[in-house]
Amino acid sequence: MSRLNLDDFSDLIERPDSGTRRDAEERRERLVVPPGSLGRLDELGEWLSAAQAAVPVRAVERPRVVLFAGDHGVAELGVSGREPGTAHQLVRAVLEGASPVSVLARRWGVPVRIVDAGLDCDPELLPEEVVRHRVRRGSGRIDIEDALTPEEAEQAVRLGMAIADEEADSGTDLVVLGDLSVGGTTPASTLIAALCGTDASVVTGRGGTGIDDLAWMRKCAAIRDALRRARPVLGDQLELLAAVGGADLAAMTGFLLQSAVRRMPVILDGVVVAACALVGQRAAFRSPDWWLAGQLSGEPAQAKALDRLALNPLLDHGVTVGEGTGALLALPLVQAAAALAAELPERAGTTEE
Repeated sequence: MSRLNLDDFSDLIERPDSGTRRDAEERRERLVVPPGSLGRLDELGEWLSAAQAAVPVRAVERPRVVLFAGDHGVAELGVSGREPGTAHQLVRAVLEGASPVSVLARRWGVPVRIVDAGLDCDPELLPEEVVRHRVRRGSGRIDIEDALTPEEAEQAVRLGMAIADEEADSGTDLVVLGDLSVGGTTPASTLIAALCGTDASVVTGRGGTGIDDLAWMRKCAAIRDALRRARPVLGDQLELLAAVGGADLAAMTGFLLQSAVRRMPVILDGVVVAACALVGQRAAFRSPDWWLAGQLSGEPAQAKALDRLALNPLLDHGVTVGEGTGALLALPLVQAAAALAAELPERAGTTEE
């Protein structure tokens, strides 16, 4: 198997169909509801129409939540509100229906898929369908060592690509993408700082569970040290993910890029997914045209990444729990936009012959 080069995605990914978008905009002008009166819902409907290459837009009928799980060695430094190596507990909570994302998914009838890319637990603790894709157990401490070997980074990216292909082939028409990780915001913030050329203090947040000032300082120091290791490999996305990413982040990067190749729209959740999207943009500049930012999580690194991606979040409700919850909250908004664009009638006398 030849070595994977993420830059190759630049030739594989096309923008959503601009002609279809113009047709959708023209159709919107003819609807009974005045143009502009639906606010951003108009823009969402037109974006989805272009992604589907369909006018009128089709309903989003087969959405799916996909969560990539992993533990990060840097959590050993006390940079997370959770104990190191406990991401499997987050996975178990989702499987048992005891997490916010599972409650919402159950309420709205959206299936949830969990992919173990790098959990640090015995495989027997979780179902086979979750753990069977694992690339490695945990990741290296990115302040002093690589998160992955180059081979593991490529394996993880290919894993994400394969999951995207499986979803597209099964008929999934939109993905809500999130992570289940402990320590994941530290490598995510490192990637964002490296790719945006900013300092550690600018991107260091307090994570989904919240950390005190001492933990924040430890986290800032870890990101600063990891940045020193990241900057020399900025020219190669795979090396960057190996140096300061993790198996779950590399897999999500591959998932996002292959989803764009397959013309499958994705709603991004928090800072970890935003970091992967930023790496994806670095590899293929057209790829963000296939993504929506579901929500603003309050993490400074996420805001930095979304600004660079030119993605305007759909929601800002202060949801910090992660695990795809904020992005899933945005799904009904996208579905509403599709329904309105497809089902509102045109004004009398405006229908084209």
